[in-house]
Amino acid sequence: MDARVATPQDADAISRIYNQGIAERSATFETRARTAAEILDWFDGRHPIVVVEDAGEVVAFASTSTYRPRDCYSGIAEFSVYVERSSRRRGAGRMALRALFDAARHAGFHKLVSRVFPENVASLALLSSLGFRQVGVYEKHGQLDGVWRDVVIVELRL
Repeated sequence: MDARVATPQDADAISRIYNQGIAERSATFETRARTAAEILDWFDGRHPIVVVEDAGEVVAFASTSTYRPRDCYSGIAEFSVYVERSSRRRGAGRMALRALFDAARHAGFHKLVSRVFPENVASLALLSSLGFRQVGVYEKHGQLDGVWRDVVIVELRL
């Protein structure tokens, strides 16, 4: 497997992987599948996205996005990481995140933050092993399929 900076040509693969995560209901509050055209909007020139390829096929991605619009937060990015179902537990998520750390530093970010469902123990374990700190828990932070869900807040200073 190899990690690289994503390009707009990766939008189809990214949407396919992201839509698996949406359908599984274990990693995002999103419920509507995303099209490749919608993923293209993520390529804003400011927020890095990386992909991991295995035998030429994109099997994972990690992305950053705006944390908050105020200038005082310009060095902080929100992040996500998703791995194709059949490629999980093989190191693709770890590889994607490590590549994202480098890309985010290069883009001028000094901290990454996210929120993770407490039941997503695999993601929490991965993030912990990479040095993320659990900051706390937002209780009943959002509804997913009509159920209020908690999220664990994580951060990593780059």
